[in-house]
Amino acid sequence: MDNQIHCGWAPAKDALYRAYHDEEWGVPEYDSRALWEKLQLDGMQAGLSWITILRKRETMLEEFDNFDPERIVRWDQERIEKALKNPGIIRSPKKIQACIGNARAFLDAADKGEDFSKLCWSYVDGKPIVSHYENYRDGPTKTDISEAFSKDLKKRGHKFVGPTIVYAWMQACGLYNDHEVGCPRHKQVEEYVK
Repeated sequence: MDNQIHCGWAPAKDALYRAYHDEEWGVPEYDSRALWEKLQLDGMQAGLSWITILRKRETMLEEFDNFDPERIVRWDQERIEKALKNPGIIRSPKKIQACIGNARAFLDAADKGEDFSKLCWSYVDGKPIVSHYENYRDGPTKTDISEAFSKDLKKRGHKFVGPTIVYAWMQACGLYNDHEVGCPRHKQVEEYVK
């Protein structure tokens, strides 16, 4: 895909960013745990650039126990302090506390028989919303759907899930196909739809 036009936000000169765009971004995700993990990463991004998260993602996966909610929910102050010493992660006490609380909210919902994937996909009637933007800058930073979903997540106890974060996460997880129409990935991601 190197000789083809891509979405303008994925610079060709950055191999990590380009690989993320070409292989992962916008591909519909249906696994509840994977959706939750990606929501945590998007929450960690608040106030930062996405490339910062991509560069730290492997270390964050290691430090955050592969974003396993069952393990994260048991973190105590000592475990938080250990994480805060790791320069390879986002060392924000508020974001770490939010991740712990989000693990609790995720598990509480599961204990009630609620499937996180079904909840997520219910906001788009079970299939990706396909946008037709010539330029990614033409798209919004949030939508009515991301605002409603954000409110729902907050009501359920999640933090760092504002409507802009939720929209970016929905794009990344393929609930929206927001690849630019000139990008080959716009059509390719449709092949991943269940």
